[in-house]
Amino acid sequence: MTAPILPPDAASIRKAADLLAGGGLVAMPTETVYGLAGDATNPKAVARIYEVKERPVFNPLIAHVASGEAAFTQGAFSPQAMRLAKVFWPGPLTLVVNATSTTTVCDLARAGLDTLALRVPAHKAARALLQALSTPLVAPSANPSGRISPTRANHVAADLGKKIDLILDGGPCSEGIESTVIDARGETPVLLRQGTITPDAIDAVWPGLAEGGDEGRPVSPGQLLRHYAPDASLRLNVETVEPGEALLGFGTSSSHKATLNLSPSGDLAEAAANLFAMMRQLDGTHERIAVAPIPMEGLGAAINDRLARAANQG
Repeated sequence: MTAPILPPDAASIRKAADLLAGGGLVAMPTETVYGLAGDATNPKAVARIYEVKERPVFNPLIAHVASGEAAFTQGAFSPQAMRLAKVFWPGPLTLVVNATSTTTVCDLARAGLDTLALRVPAHKAARALLQALSTPLVAPSANPSGRISPTRANHVAADLGKKIDLILDGGPCSEGIESTVIDARGETPVLLRQGTITPDAIDAVWPGLAEGGDEGRPVSPGQLLRHYAPDASLRLNVETVEPGEALLGFGTSSSHKATLNLSPSGDLAEAAANLFAMMRQLDGTHERIAVAPIPMEGLGAAINDRLARAANQG
């Protein structure tokens, strides 16, 4: 039986909250991608997420909460980390902090670590669902682990529709790629995953941003080398398209006609929002995908990060 797809009205939010409280799994829209939500305090629900996604259990999950105040009871925030939270939440920023003795996020969701990844989403439906519950929700992308993330409800239905309990359809995700992740435990912030909040924006609030992370033992999601991967092979920064390849274009950077174009006008925000949906579309019709060059400035760094991981060139 395929999970029902419902609009996120008051009745559907209540139904979703009841399912989650009972250990069920609900796909919820966020501004980044659709998340596979489960009760972060319930090890059985979290175990089911790992099973449904076929996700490595050493890869921790982000806990989503309704407010900064709720996050501050779960993790230990320095004054600088709290400043980041107050500037960028609600929004597409995840902060990795030390778990407190009062955290209710279960060990399995934290992959047995003493750290905790926290986010306050901005999407209206996600916030309504979190406010209807008294617990945090873990909500990794609602797709099989390592594959292209879903940015529309029909993507979730195609990937996991028969394995979960409900899909809330909040329309296309406005950001289109996962949240920026910052390790906020030290004296200076460390960038663990690129996202739509740029390094410059982070550095303006908390100077000294560095890059880091451990592929072998991630402290947050999105650090694994091969991630967001289609079945089709990818060639990046392509100037010349080979026979049989689909071209995922950007602006007018290629002399070849694009099969699909992330942003004909060269708008990086539009490209980020379209990235996963267009990769999915081409993956369904072609065995090889060529990707036009995308500038590294601003959001381009996050887009290129996702493409490199999809091509296993990260």
